[in-house]
Amino acid sequence: MRPRQSRSSVAVLILLIGSIGFAGLLSAEVIGSFSTKFKWLGPNDQIVIEVFEDDDIPGVACYLSRAKTGGVSGAVGIAEDTSDSAIHCVQIGPIELAEEIRNGKRNGDEVFKKRTSVLFKTLQVVRLYDAPRHTLVYMSYSDRVIEGSPKNSITAVPIRPWPDGEDSTSSANR
Repeated sequence: MRPRQSRSSVAVLILLIGSIGFAGLLSAEVIGSFSTKFKWLGPNDQIVIEVFEDDDIPGVACYLSRAKTGGVSGAVGIAEDTSDSAIHCVQIGPIELAEEIRNGKRNGDEVFKKRTSVLFKTLQVVRLYDAPRHTLVYMSYSDRVIEGSPKNSITAVPIRPWPDGEDSTSSANR
């Protein structure tokens, strides 16, 4: 019986470490959701719309829509969400790039990550900088330890001069 107890302890430890690893990247705010499939028990399947700001590049907000599985398994957190997602990012204020981003040393940074199944599947957003066009490119995709999905979504944010003295709240009121 000892080996069985130690295996389950290791599994619990891996889950705990994995959830701690995601804690810093779960800063998205849910701004809406829409039911896509009725479930007799538990919540309906949904499309969830979230917004997050790129922590390394103030002045950019990204809107992410993703599938969320409902039912009893979704309610208790053991369902696996599909790999469907879409992303759109916009400039909401002045953008100043750090030197390591400008010179390409930090191309492909992960800016968002959310667990989409109990084990081994995540939805991620990565950022690239296209220097010749002075544009930030964000891509959302889903991966799994054994087999990921080719489904992805991409958006580009051309970096524009921002009028002096304006921030995202004052420009929204124009």
